[in-house]
Amino acid sequence: MKRDKTHMQSIERWAKFVRDNPNKWQKIHAQFINSQYDFAYNAITRILKMPNGKEKIKKLYNIDNVEGYPSLLK
Repeated sequence: MKRDKTHMQSIERWAKFVRDNPNKWQKIHAQFINSQYDFAYNAITRILKMPNGKEKIKKLYNIDNVEGYPSLLK
């Protein structure tokens, strides 16, 4: 996958921010990662409430072993 110039510029800005703010960047990064997990879990919760939600999740994540995902497919 080829990335455009603005993507590399964003990475360079983030790297500079990390170097210049060694005590600040971790909290910001953790908040970002946590928000990604929250978004994914909320999406899964909404899909599970739909008709055939469990089947949709199984198809989306290519799950064959339902017993291996007890917390996901409650």
